[in-house]
Amino acid sequence: MAVTSIPTMGKTTEAKQTSRDLRGWMAEVEKIGELKHIDGADWDVEIGAVTEMGHHRGEQSHALLFDNIKDYPRGYRVLSNTLNTTKRLAITLGMPTNYTRLEFVKNIKDRITNVHYTKPEFVTDGPVLENVLTGKDINMWKFPTPKWHELDGGRYIGTGSVDITRDPDEGWVNLGTYRVMVHDEDTLGFYISPGKHGRIMREKHFAKGEVCKVAVSFGQDPLIFLAGGVEVPRGISEYEWIGGMQGSPVQVIEGEYTRLPFPASSEVVIEGEALTNENRDEGPFGEWTGYYASARRPEPIIKVKRLYHRNNPILLGAPPTRPPCEFNYMRCFVRSALLWQQLEAAGIPDIRGVWCHEAGGSRLLNVISIKQRYTGHARQAGMVASYCHVGAYLGRYTIVVDDDIDPTNTNDVLWALSTRSDPEQDIEIIRRSWSGPLDPMIRKSDKKRHASRAVIDCCRPYEWIDEFPPVAESSAEVRRAMEAKWGKILSE
Repeated sequence: MAVTSIPTMGKTTEAKQTSRDLRGWMAEVEKIGELKHIDGADWDVEIGAVTEMGHHRGEQSHALLFDNIKDYPRGYRVLSNTLNTTKRLAITLGMPTNYTRLEFVKNIKDRITNVHYTKPEFVTDGPVLENVLTGKDINMWKFPTPKWHELDGGRYIGTGSVDITRDPDEGWVNLGTYRVMVHDEDTLGFYISPGKHGRIMREKHFAKGEVCKVAVSFGQDPLIFLAGGVEVPRGISEYEWIGGMQGSPVQVIEGEYTRLPFPASSEVVIEGEALTNENRDEGPFGEWTGYYASARRPEPIIKVKRLYHRNNPILLGAPPTRPPCEFNYMRCFVRSALLWQQLEAAGIPDIRGVWCHEAGGSRLLNVISIKQRYTGHARQAGMVASYCHVGAYLGRYTIVVDDDIDPTNTNDVLWALSTRSDPEQDIEIIRRSWSGPLDPMIRKSDKKRHASRAVIDCCRPYEWIDEFPPVAESSAEVRRAMEAKWGKILSE
């Protein structure tokens, strides 16, 4: 199938297969012993439950490749738990695998700050075109879509997917990780939280009385999926961000029906359209907060017009479960780096560390470490962190700590909270802040979509910091000397 390029996005060439695909990623992970093959699982809850077990093994977990799935032919596979360890996340980002958490966040922040956005490369062919289906040949049930959680309202093919849309006014292309439910052979659910770029684009199309054309990729390099779930600056396509992060353009094909660019090496892609006046009941679905926070209700659909897939396709699954889980953990590092970057861009000096905690789904609980330089420095950092682009959506608690506290260490943070803050003096409450239907603290019957948030100053009071009691621990110099002398014995 030949396609033409979109001149504003990139150039069209013959495919050279330089982009990493999902299978290439799996090969890299298998080399380090972090890929496990599972045969014979049931798509009905079982794949989801085994994935959840993998989530809670943390750094000891494996990426899970399910094959020979009940009711489906061998070779139609599901991959889950891809980004649940620091090593697998580092491989995905093309970085060394021996960082501490805070070192990893800082190095990601430095890469993001210096990224050179690289436009995608349009190609005329790719593995995703091995099978091209239209009309009555389209059947979304042909893939082993799991029912991930017991109380889910259906089977969700889109959990590790990216939804591709174009802004009708400005022309830029967005990739977002929005959940996608299978309704029938050629109909998919299309839920997007309010305020997200894809939702805004869809609303713009609907306001013009137009259908919203959309492409969805259901299996691709996990870096593409990761990019779809982080706050890339408005007006910048995630393709450009990915190209800059990996140092080479993403190879894409312009869709025959939508003219939207989708990854040439994807496992499964659909093109379709969301209709202005046709909804179907969608949900419920266990979400990243760890709850069923939204009920079954009418949502827009996608009518599938083209279906593309590789031979022996692999669905990428990233279902959220009760934290900590892969869906939240992978975002902690990149979202922490982005929040750090935005704090520095706002002029906040001496940021020493940032952690968007996995227990809060990388959104609800953020910790900022600073070297205090002036009165009000801590409150300033907390307020900016709460309302910059990365921190604004469903933020609830922002904790600011001194530079001797590792923000990635929960015990450190709780110690600072317990001993360096006074509830009366050090908690600022902000009302009417951006929330959404996934917030479990908003009643389903409540039509509001805002909530309060708190900034907690857990830094030693700057005005009398020299009088604050010293910490009862060895100095850094003594610790280094003792590590050199006795560390080997302690580690045996």
